Amino acid sequence: MRKSKRFAAIALIASLGLVAAACGDDEKEEGGSTDTTEQTPDTTGMGSETTTGDTMPMADITGGVAFDTGGRGDGTFNDSAGVGADRAVDELGIDVTELEANVDEDREANLRLLAEDGRNVIVGVGFMFTDPMTAVAAEYPDITFGIVDSVVDAPNVRSLVFAEHEGSFLVGAAAALKCGCDKIGFIGGQEIDLIKKFEAGYTAGAKYINPDITVEVKYLGPAGDNSAWGNVAGAKEIAAGWYADGVEVIYTAAGGSGAGTIEAAIEAGKWAIGVDSDQWATSGDAAAQAVILTSMLKRVDVAVFETFKAVAEGDTEGGIKVFDLSVDGVGYATSGDYLTEFIDQLEEIKQMIIDGEITVPEAP
Repeated sequence: MRKSKRFAAIALIASLGLVAAACGDDEKEEGGSTDTTEQTPDTTGMGSETTTGDTMPMADITGGVAFDTGGRGDGTFNDSAGVGADRAVDELGIDVTELEANVDEDREANLRLLAEDGRNVIVGVGFMFTDPMTAVAAEYPDITFGIVDSVVDAPNVRSLVFAEHEGSFLVGAAAALKCGCDKIGFIGGQEIDLIKKFEAGYTAGAKYINPDITVEVKYLGPAGDNSAWGNVAGAKEIAAGWYADGVEVIYTAAGGSGAGTIEAAIEAGKWAIGVDSDQWATSGDAAAQAVILTSMLKRVDVAVFETFKAVAEGDTEGGIKVFDLSVDGVGYATSGDYLTEFIDQLEEIKQMIIDGEITVPEAP
């Protein structure tokens, strides 16, 4: 059973009993993706070594997911994590409680509430949980934590990190192949090293196909500006200007802000590239689907599910778990069939990256 409830920090602290909120809607959204990397990656043995103990009875496993602002329904990052939680409920029978941060203070409060509720494994979705999780995990050494997009050096924290640059290389190559143009664009959220990995891979992939292509780059905010992840109007303004200036494809790695790029693409009749989830599938809108060329898939769903599964199988240790192309931890979507003629070439490039024949940069 999955339980979902939005809490403000004060209400959370005052109402611990609300953690066991009424059951939410467990129905999963089905998008009809034909993604070539949609299979579940084998993450066995990834990252640092772990110690496997006795398998815990499934009935004794309880989980928690602490979403960042936006929660389910963002169409990208949080939704992908939600798919992983749903899978843990459906396939493992684990009871999962979900909390969403509305303000910064909620992150630590939500982690603490889940811990006080006795959850066996708790996942924080996003790098902004780094400091809160460092504090809470130290106080609850018998609980296994997982954090997406960050590394917390603690024996009971599994750090779930991704090779975003590798997946971005593939969608950059796809952009250059599809448009046959000389100008594309990249819009990032916060100007931080994590998002620069997306930029670096995208630019390198496009230039692998067309060394003379120009990649316009702009960020919606500096490090620490959390509004960058929900600045739909800002992304639309940038995208509309670029499209008018001859940019044919824009890739946006900025959370919910990417909706603005898609809106601009619809109005301009040009291409947008989604991120994290298959946004062609999650959009559910024919006008958006007509302009979403592909999406860079970041398999947060798999990372979340594998964290729950590991604890259920007795692996409660921390360590760094890397999700890259070799385990289909990142990839690209083919929904809409806009890349059909280029699939063989993209798959060849993918294998070259896996084999080390192509080294993808992690910084611009």
